[in-house]
Amino acid sequence: MKKVIITAILAALLIPAIAFAAEKKIVIGVTPFPAKDIASVAKEVLKKDGYELVIKEFTDFVQPNYALNDKDLDANFFQHIPYLENMKREKNLNIVPLVKVHLLPIGIYSQKLKSIKDVKKGSVVAVPNDPTNGYRAYKLLEREGLLKMASGKKDLTARDIVSNPLNLKIIELEAPALPRSLPDTAISVITMNFAVDAGLNPTKEALALENKKSPYAVVLAVRNEDKNSAAAKALAKALNSAEVKKYINEKLSAKGVVPAF
Repeated sequence: MKKVIITAILAALLIPAIAFAAEKKIVIGVTPFPAKDIASVAKEVLKKDGYELVIKEFTDFVQPNYALNDKDLDANFFQHIPYLENMKREKNLNIVPLVKVHLLPIGIYSQKLKSIKDVKKGSVVAVPNDPTNGYRAYKLLEREGLLKMASGKKDLTARDIVSNPLNLKIIELEAPALPRSLPDTAISVITMNFAVDAGLNPTKEALALENKKSPYAVVLAVRNEDKNSAAAKALAKALNSAEVKKYINEKLSAKGVVPAF
C-alpha cells in the first residue's frame, strides 16, 4: 500500500513537469545550408534556457511559410524580408520577421584591381540581369560611389542610372556567368553562391560586400500572434547569440556567410 501511495505521489509530481517540457518545445522549419547548420548551434544555446528546439528540414522556399501559417511549425528560418513580404501579400500569410541572423552577401570582385578606388573611367562592369540580384548589385555600386540610381524603384536596370561619373560600361549577364566575366571586366558583381562555386572567398577577396543592414539578410519568422511570446524571444536571442556569431565567423565565412547582427 505504501509503495502504491509513493508511486501515485511521484506520478502527480511528474505530470506538471511533463506538461512544462512539452510547452518548452519549439519546432522550427529550415532549409539545408546554412540555416540548418546555424539552427543546430542555436539548439544547444536554447538548452540553457530549458527549451528543446526541433529542427524540420525543407527543400523548397514555399512550404516552410505555409507550415508556419498553418501552425505546423512555431517558427521558420530560411528567407529574407523582401521574399517574406512578397509571399505575405500573395498568399495572405500572418507571418512577421523577428531578427536578422545571417547574410549571403552579393559582392564586387576583380582579377585586375585591388580597390574600388582603382576603377577608371570607361571601365567595364558586369552585374546580374535578374530583378532581385540586379537591384542588389546596383545598390552596392551606388553605395560605393560608382553610380547614382533612380530612387523609389523596386527593380533597377542600367536604364535607371541617373549619374555615371566614370562613364562605366555596364553589361548585364546571367548570374552563373558572372565569375567567368572577371578576365574581361574591371569589376563584376557576383552573388555569394556563384562566387563560392568559382573558388572565390567573399570575406577575403571581395572589394566590397553588402553589410548587415541589407534587407536581404535571412531572418527568423514567426506568426504575428506569437511575436512577443517567451519562446519566440528565447529563439531570437539564441539565433543572435555570441555562440552563433562565433560559429558563422569561424566555420561559415569561407563559404560566404556573414553574421547580420
